Amino acid sequence: MRTPPNERLTSDIAEARRPRKTEPERRCILSGETAPRDTLVRLVASPAGLVLPDAQEKAPGRGAWIGVSRDELADAQAKGRLKGALSRAFKTSDLELAENLPELIENALTRVLLDRLGLEMRVGSLILGTQRIAETARGGAVALLLHARDASEDGCKKLDQAWRVGRQSEGSGERGLELPLDRDALSVALGRDNVVHLALADEAAAARVMKALARLTHYLGHDLPAADGRVSARA
Repeated sequence: MRTPPNERLTSDIAEARRPRKTEPERRCILSGETAPRDTLVRLVASPAGLVLPDAQEKAPGRGAWIGVSRDELADAQAKGRLKGALSRAFKTSDLELAENLPELIENALTRVLLDRLGLEMRVGSLILGTQRIAETARGGAVALLLHARDASEDGCKKLDQAWRVGRQSEGSGERGLELPLDRDALSVALGRDNVVHLALADEAAAARVMKALARLTHYLGHDLPAADGRVSARA
């Protein structure tokens, strides 16, 4: 039986979302739960003891991992549990936490996602423009379909339908993902006017974008999309 374009050999979404055995995991210092590293946020302490987000995971030295949502983090900080957990993780009580640390983390994760979209646009992996996305989607060449948070329902439905047609999955209810960003943020970041819908045809590029999107989505307290971003209700 022929496999539809861009379709997995299995439609078991639970299996697609299950971490691979080789996928690195980290333990959240607040919840104590272990989860795939790509869904957690790394915090680091400067030489002066200031705790900052390391969204790129490139800062040297010891790190502490957070796997809770922004609201849960803010609550833990207000009750003093966050500083206690960080003191144990960094083995020092000489730490300084900014009052707006939850906001700093969200901003850092958002910047990583926007930077990734910008990089994909510069190398030609990002598809913009409703008409171009629709044509590419109907041809079965879209791996990941994204909508701005303030995109119109009608516009989303038309592109979602074109995507399902190209994937030969009409009637499945599959939809593109709603980004936690509005069209103004996308337009400024990409240097284009009125960016409302985006698509990626390249599987590797889609995976890179999904890594940044999944981490931000998780931190904001929304359900994580499917591992490849193909089958998910908009958050």
